[in-house]
Amino acid sequence: MAASGTHDGTRGGAPAGRSRVIGVPQLALILLAAVLTLRNMPAVAEYGWASASYYVLGALVFLIPLSMVVGELGTGWPLAGGNYAWVREGFGDRHGLFAVWVNWVTNLTWFPVVLSFFAATVAYVVDPSLAEDKVYVVLMVVGVLWVLTFANYLGTKWMLRLNNPSVVIGTLFPCAVLIAVGIYWLVSGRHSQIPFATSKLAPDLSSIGGLVFFVAVILGYAGMEVGGFYAREVENPERDYPRAITGATALIVGASILATLAIAIVVPHAKLSLVAGIPQAFTEVFKQIGAAWAGKLMSALVALGTLALVSTWLLAPSKGLYATERSGDLPPFLHRVNRRHVPVALLILQAILSSVFALLYLIAPGVSTGFWMLSALTAQMLLLMYILVFATAIKLRYSQPDVARAYEVPGGMAGMWIVGGTGIAGCVFSFVLGFVPPSEVKHWPTPIYVAVMVAAIAVMSVPPLIIERIKKPSWVDPHPDPVLLDATPEAASATKSARAGQAPATG
Repeated sequence: MAASGTHDGTRGGAPAGRSRVIGVPQLALILLAAVLTLRNMPAVAEYGWASASYYVLGALVFLIPLSMVVGELGTGWPLAGGNYAWVREGFGDRHGLFAVWVNWVTNLTWFPVVLSFFAATVAYVVDPSLAEDKVYVVLMVVGVLWVLTFANYLGTKWMLRLNNPSVVIGTLFPCAVLIAVGIYWLVSGRHSQIPFATSKLAPDLSSIGGLVFFVAVILGYAGMEVGGFYAREVENPERDYPRAITGATALIVGASILATLAIAIVVPHAKLSLVAGIPQAFTEVFKQIGAAWAGKLMSALVALGTLALVSTWLLAPSKGLYATERSGDLPPFLHRVNRRHVPVALLILQAILSSVFALLYLIAPGVSTGFWMLSALTAQMLLLMYILVFATAIKLRYSQPDVARAYEVPGGMAGMWIVGGTGIAGCVFSFVLGFVPPSEVKHWPTPIYVAVMVAAIAVMSVPPLIIERIKKPSWVDPHPDPVLLDATPEAASATKSARAGQAPATG
């Protein structure tokens, strides 16, 4: 049964007690910080000059539609709690449970992805050959994951102080340097690994195995829904929110294209690593100009920013899953919370399962193969979530048409169907691509590759269906943690922002 159309707060406007203080530049920068990420750029760099076309296509079929849809959901249901509650509002408790489950379970595969990126970046400071050493990568991923897990027992207040600095130090500054590196490489007359030709800008549609890296573009754009939480605080949402989307999209797409091309121009295609492409580019350039130390410094900054980022958001997904305690969806052994309001049982389970997924690096044909498969799994599960979000926006136009939205997708019902339908189509297309093994990466025989991906998605998707069938009234904790259950939408949004590579800017 769908949730009722009423909720706390003021519909279509700022919540009670909060003023609209965010302008277009501030909201655009929040979105930039939430979405722009370096991690997926080496995968997209495989396309060379055509990467620009793929980034633009991804913006048209995913980034812009998602921004518009969550703007409407965020201003129509300002205190609904984000993706979880939006889906629950539109389709009921069962779908809401699946939505919050996806929020949590995708991190099980995403942790090994981001921490392997951290491990490879650290390797370029110490010994670059370690970046392709499976044992080293797994030990680093599992070791750092457990250290951060236990550190989170202390809560997140001290970690949140690293939020904005980590965005600047670990992403924005390295991205700017990376773009400068590419420009310097060209103007100094050095050899470009991707000689320019107009024909090279067009996507190569001749091979489905080559198209698969489009999934990395979509994964790189995840997190734009954070804007929905701030749209209600914009002075004039109907006018200013689209302006912020336009500005943020231009900055995100432009920076992604330039930084990705810098990697492709500098690093030989045959040597490009999906995991270590960023430090590879820094190392190659600064070595050429006799400043190898600068390459190590940039790699260290990226590693530091990544570590600070992980520390900032590692707790958020477990807090989000704990919220299902209201509906009795958590087995009793997962109820344990410490005195700092940290769901320690869920944190331990999260670390155990994520460590298991990290073992894929040991059995995959190579580190890049494991990195790609885990990235694709993360993207596919997220895409299931986003399909629900797009469908929810369409459904609520019919089921709750009288709810005031400070920002609405323009064009009436036709506009919503076009925008939401485009988003769904983009998600479905990318989801299917995720099952295709990339031609540029060594992998198992295609049937085995596909079977592993299908099995993993099935295992990750089934638990909420089982929970709905076996849960008992006794699962409801008579004394749940009130602080966790009263978490704000902004806190809940940290999970989705982190998958994009950043934590949302504060203030």
